[in-house]
Amino acid sequence: MTVEFALDEQQRDFAASIDAALGAADLPGAVRAWSVGDVAPGRKVWQQLANLGVTALAVPERLDGLAAHPVDLMVALERLGRWCVPGPVTESIAVAPVLLADDDRCAGLASGELIATVALPPQVPRAVDADTAGLVLLAGVDGVTAASVGQRHPSVDPSRRLYDVTAVGDPWQADVKRAYEFGVLATAAQLVGAAQALLDAAVDYAKQRTQFGRVIGSYQAIKHKLADVHIAIELARPLVYGAALSLEPRDVSAAKVAAAEAGLLAARSALQTHGAIGFTQEHDLSLWLLRVQALRPAWGTPEGHRRRVLETL
Repeated sequence: MTVEFALDEQQRDFAASIDAALGAADLPGAVRAWSVGDVAPGRKVWQQLANLGVTALAVPERLDGLAAHPVDLMVALERLGRWCVPGPVTESIAVAPVLLADDDRCAGLASGELIATVALPPQVPRAVDADTAGLVLLAGVDGVTAASVGQRHPSVDPSRRLYDVTAVGDPWQADVKRAYEFGVLATAAQLVGAAQALLDAAVDYAKQRTQFGRVIGSYQAIKHKLADVHIAIELARPLVYGAALSLEPRDVSAAKVAAAEAGLLAARSALQTHGAIGFTQEHDLSLWLLRVQALRPAWGTPEGHRRRVLETL
């Protein structure tokens, strides 16, 4: 028996509203600016997300949030991956609200005035964009603390700067395990969105590029390659939404593995379809290629999540 997962009309409308807002913004320009330390264009994008309620989805209602269902959160995060939104998306929108569930600072997350980042060793040893985040958190078995920023480390995606962080002050208790599951799922959802963006770009380019007097999209080999990507995405997406319903570690890890594989396949196929132009930094395709490479190991590698699935069998 085949199990299908379909979004309701309200969720589809919410996704469409995010697409409309982000489609009108210059996301490639914002990502490139973020990569060189100019976060102003990216912060404008985040304010748009706040206006749509995206930054408030996981925040409790008593702290001016929406307390939305995890599925609604994944709907939004898939779209943010589709548009390659810069900044600590997973950490600020999905994870920090769990770690700050009883903290008034959650209201700042909801309004978009505060952007937070998180390190959660050993799976997440460094914090993304800790130099520009308004709040840096360090979570572990002993609880959660604020953190100071240390050494910067190189990242395959220059728009995702990685930093060592050190605990500052007294810890408080939070549901760190739940926060981790949200972090994994949020990353998986973004990978699905990025994979869809890469597939759409490859399909569009295959309709334009010619070789031996024919558009390359007419060749069976290209059709089959892009169809494989479509199938991988359609397999990963319901796993992400299904895991958002259960929040079981096995389901969450299975979703991350499927999303990581879909992202990698989409990246390879898009690069092969575009040819040499896809290797250039000037082409926008490079932004999504690098984002996929950065998100695949983020919040646990595919190998680590495969092991976690096997341990539950």
